[in-house]
Amino acid sequence: MTKTTNTSRLPDSQVHLLDHPLVQHKLTLMRKKDASTNSFRRLLNELSMLMAYEVTRDMATQDVEIETPLEKMTAKMIDGKKLVLVSILRAGTGILDGMLSVVPGARVGHIGLYRDPKTLQAVEYYFKMPQEMTERDVIIVDPMLATGNSAVAAIARIKTLKPKSIKFVCLLTCPEGIATMKAAHPDVPIYTAAIDRQLNDHGYILPGLGDAGDRIFGTQ
Repeated sequence: MTKTTNTSRLPDSQVHLLDHPLVQHKLTLMRKKDASTNSFRRLLNELSMLMAYEVTRDMATQDVEIETPLEKMTAKMIDGKKLVLVSILRAGTGILDGMLSVVPGARVGHIGLYRDPKTLQAVEYYFKMPQEMTERDVIIVDPMLATGNSAVAAIARIKTLKPKSIKFVCLLTCPEGIATMKAAHPDVPIYTAAIDRQLNDHGYILPGLGDAGDRIFGTQ
């Protein structure tokens, strides 16, 4: 398990813990139970932008010719149109907005999943992706990797489209969620700001930050 700001990519490393001080500071503010909906949403947007910087560190670039005020030159640019940000509805929208601020040229996909309250299994109700996914890199975003069931289901669904690569980004996870992901998708790296202690009997992360969707949209 990697704990490093620059998320080193060892061949057997699946979990990348983004421990930059700014990331940790903003996450701590979000955890506070008295954080308002407005402040929670703003912090999530800022935190998502910081995480996007690390998650896209290995994006391919291409040489393009531009003209500065002084002369022509060859410089590097990324092709954001080959990147697809996939939001697991509904809470993934909060991370999606921040990442789009950093990579506005990215395509966007949505997958709607809800957790059955009895089985805690993921049930799909919506799926919409860009066309021609085989040449695209996918970053799936969801604030929580708790039981791992939603993430596993989302990744399995997206793998049917045969994208070039898949990464999973979350604010928080726990040992149970990581184990579920490793068992189902050992090829998909996880990027997270924190690995918390455990799940409770209702499938919530402890100490966690509550229900991210409710706190983003003010529906708790």
